[in-house]
Amino acid sequence: MRHFLSALAAAGLAVAAGTALPAAAQDAQRISIELNRLEPQGGNCRVWMVARNPTSEAIDPLRLDLLMFGKDGVIARRLALDIGPLPETKTQARIFDLAGQACDSIGSVLLNDVLACGPTPEGRAACLPRIALSSRVSGVSFDK
Repeated sequence: MRHFLSALAAAGLAVAAGTALPAAAQDAQRISIELNRLEPQGGNCRVWMVARNPTSEAIDPLRLDLLMFGKDGVIARRLALDIGPLPETKTQARIFDLAGQACDSIGSVLLNDVLACGPTPEGRAACLPRIALSSRVSGVSFDK
């Protein structure tokens, strides 16, 4: 019985060790998108995003479906944002303007979906779980 339990424990450690490497490798392959800055431009808001592709393959196209929520939690705007192409092992800033949207009225941003990720339709489904989001803007979250 003791031999059986030892073998079972060893098998459990082997399985745990085997899954730890792929998880670490998967984290290393995450596409990160950061909401970096909101900059008032008169009655408009300039949005700065920083995207990082750590993989050895370019991502082209990379198109996101974003929802902007007001401070009251109500959806204020929906937009399709093309942030690709994103070259391999590269970090890039992307800037876009929200016409008629004051920066201080934005409460959160939701990555609602990935509209395109790479040249094949299959890439779209595999892309969303690989995207890690963050925000440096105080009081504004960026979630999926």
